[in-house]
Amino acid sequence: QVQLVESGGGLVQAGGSLRLSCAASGRTFRRYTMGWFRQAPGKEREFVAAVSWSDTISYYTWHADSLKDRFTISRDNARNTVYLQMSTLKPEDTAVYYCAGGTTGYNSQGANAYDSWGQGTQVTVSS
Repeated sequence: QVQLVESGGGLVQAGGSLRLSCAASGRTFRRYTMGWFRQAPGKEREFVAAVSWSDTISYYTWHADSLKDRFTISRDNARNTVYLQMSTLKPEDTAVYYCAGGTTGYNSQGANAYDSWGQGTQVTVSS
């Protein structure tokens, strides 16, 4: 497992942007598929985006269909960090955003495929 710490959440107006970061510990970060999930009050945790493990500068990404036009995931193995760039934010994007890591394959979108989780960072989008 890896230890994960999210940052970058906050309050933003509708139409604005935020970039979330997830710092990971451990020398095996590059071997982990990394994902972002979110959970709004009273709702189930939902998949946002994920990026494949990578030993090079190339990797695969996949995003929830409803978010792929506004959210972009990326990773920097040199910094042991994964990012989520969010643009054109909407009030319905308000949620706690969680970073997750796992030794899972391409297109994994289920939360149970990831066995390491951060504590979450709050994103609030005002109208």
